[in-house]
Amino acid sequence: MRLAHCSDLHLLSHDHLGAREIANKRWIGAMNLVANRGRHHIVAAFDAMIDDLNALGVEHVLCTGDVTNLALLREFEFARARFDRLAGGPRAVTVIPGNHDAYIAEGVAHFAATFAPYCEPDDDWRWTAADADGSDDDLRWPIVRVRGELALIGMSTSRATPWFTAYGECGVGQLVRVGRALADDRLRGKVRVVAIHHPPAGKRAESRIRGLHDHDAFARVIAEVGAELVVHGHEHRCMIEELPGPSGAVRVQGIASGTYARDTAAHPSARYRVYEIVGGKIASEAVRRWREDYGIPPA
Repeated sequence: MRLAHCSDLHLLSHDHLGAREIANKRWIGAMNLVANRGRHHIVAAFDAMIDDLNALGVEHVLCTGDVTNLALLREFEFARARFDRLAGGPRAVTVIPGNHDAYIAEGVAHFAATFAPYCEPDDDWRWTAADADGSDDDLRWPIVRVRGELALIGMSTSRATPWFTAYGECGVGQLVRVGRALADDRLRGKVRVVAIHHPPAGKRAESRIRGLHDHDAFARVIAEVGAELVVHGHEHRCMIEELPGPSGAVRVQGIASGTYARDTAAHPSARYRVYEIVGGKIASEAVRRWREDYGIPPA
């Protein structure tokens, strides 16, 4: 089967955006939108990606967060309408949140409500109160979705953070449950892919401003129980790192934004990656690029 990974779409819908909606932290994002994202993140690129994915018949699509920019309800609804165009439907598409999807606290609830079908765990993978670690532990995460040879473990590092920051955190309870899932006999022989928004390895993971604050704890989980692959977004770059696993190094791989229109060394143009899973292993991978591979949509 084939797994497609995209991230950091920043789908924009801000017609008639009012001053009240951008109060508090949102005004920073709104100014950034005017200066940067509104010009460089192109909705048409994601529309073209959807057409390409449908034409290829990719069996599962994974998005590792930042589907919105300001976490407005209208943005989530705008993004959801586009994901609904994917031929496989929510069972064949998994979406996890990013930091922009929790730009303020209410964004967490907006994501949960709007994208519920796309982050619904399998029925036999629902966590109970006995799996919690404290009253603020969000038992929705991680989600586990098994599709043939693929076992997706989707995490949330999405937090409403202070101004001028974009860091993430897994949380103790979620990490315990991730470890349990990865070690579960039900996933034996599956290709276990951990999906997370913030990079959990390398120098960028260590940033106190925009990194993953408990990256060391995440690394300890992988070192103990392993995984076949960890994928992330957040940095708008095609990155590759490694984490130690019980049977050797575990690849940690990021993807560039799925909607970025420019093409620079720092921020490559829109793209997504396809992994081919055969015989319980990742047999190959290929990057699909907006302009080169799936065309420039009509003006």
